[in-house]
Amino acid sequence: MKTRSSDVAGLAARRAALALLDAVLVEKRLLSEVLLQRTKDLSPEDRARAQRLVTEALRVIDRCDRMLGPHLAKRPAPHVMDALRLGVFEICAMGEAAHGVVNAYVTLMQERPKSSHFKGLVNAVLRKIDGEKAKWGTLPAPMLPKWLRKPLVADFGKAAVSAMEVAQAKGAPLDLTVKQDPEAWAEKLGGEVLPTGSVRLSGAVQVTKLDGFETGDWWVQDAAASLPARILAPEKGARILDMCAAPGGKTMQLAAMGAEVTALDISESRMSRVQENLARCGLSAEIAIGDALEYEGADFDAILLDAPCTATGTIRRHPDLPHVKDGSDFPGLFELQEHLIDRALGMLKPGGKLVYCTCSLLIDEGEEQVRDAMERHPDLRLDLDALKIPGIDPEWIGAEGLRTRPDYWADRGGMDGFFITVLRRG
Repeated sequence: MKTRSSDVAGLAARRAALALLDAVLVEKRLLSEVLLQRTKDLSPEDRARAQRLVTEALRVIDRCDRMLGPHLAKRPAPHVMDALRLGVFEICAMGEAAHGVVNAYVTLMQERPKSSHFKGLVNAVLRKIDGEKAKWGTLPAPMLPKWLRKPLVADFGKAAVSAMEVAQAKGAPLDLTVKQDPEAWAEKLGGEVLPTGSVRLSGAVQVTKLDGFETGDWWVQDAAASLPARILAPEKGARILDMCAAPGGKTMQLAAMGAEVTALDISESRMSRVQENLARCGLSAEIAIGDALEYEGADFDAILLDAPCTATGTIRRHPDLPHVKDGSDFPGLFELQEHLIDRALGMLKPGGKLVYCTCSLLIDEGEEQVRDAMERHPDLRLDLDALKIPGIDPEWIGAEGLRTRPDYWADRGGMDGFFITVLRRG
């Protein structure tokens, strides 16, 4: 008897996960661009399950393909291949019962005329995988694609890149920046206080249900992403420009420190979220929506420029990124960063400081940008002492600035890859 869709438990979440995986691997679209649209009809539970399934599977697609390789004489159509990948992940990594997994993905193949004749292949291959699932734990950590791995190996060496890949495959815990008393909030939420002051929670949690969310006592922010504002450390009342402000974590940090913050970003929709989060946390900042290269502000005591970049330091949180990008847009980003640095320097008052940072692992978006900026501006000087804040390992600070990597604090769950430096005029 033909299986009805309603007979298969978890089918709605799996259907959405498959659509999302196709969007990333076939359409080359970021999850953030398609998630809401392709899960809008799901219950909150199924939406969360679909997002978790596709995100975790993307971290280890390389492993899924290694398991599938011996059982495929040739690679099937992309939609079918993605169904097999999700099935492998559920059986091998999640420990789901093979019967339910096989039944679900066979049913999904039947829903499309172009894939219905692959239902036998999906059934046979996933059942074979179930018999070999012990191999999963012996497979090496998934490797980054060649277009990204090659420049990173050139910059850091194979051993460092391999360590980053291990960290990225493990994903990321949830980090919070709290307005005050991180020790108390860590105890209340069952987390730990990291050396730099962030509170880290382990395991899956629903952020909006945690104590302190509605009252605005904290906000979600990776520990590495919290460092630029901690390094800037404004005096109370200082005029600060957060130059590319969205999603707003750094704006809230600076406001909580007592600075008079102007938050500038080109995205009206993203800045609406910044306003909502400021209101939730009882903080205030001037909101400016527009192109940073055309903004007319001047005489700021300090500017925080978290420049648009390749985001290669955030792959542990965004495993879709290496599958969507191919490096072709990188030169344009490098040039934009140069222009933004120059524009920021022109808006500082004499003696003011610029905290420049990117959530990137690429030298071109960090150290090289600093070297080039100092050639363009002979009066510019580095303030490396400002980077020496509590919790920062001195070995992370190089000649041009501070660099964090996913494999740092590996025993604690790692951190995003960032480059941060402080530049002063005169």
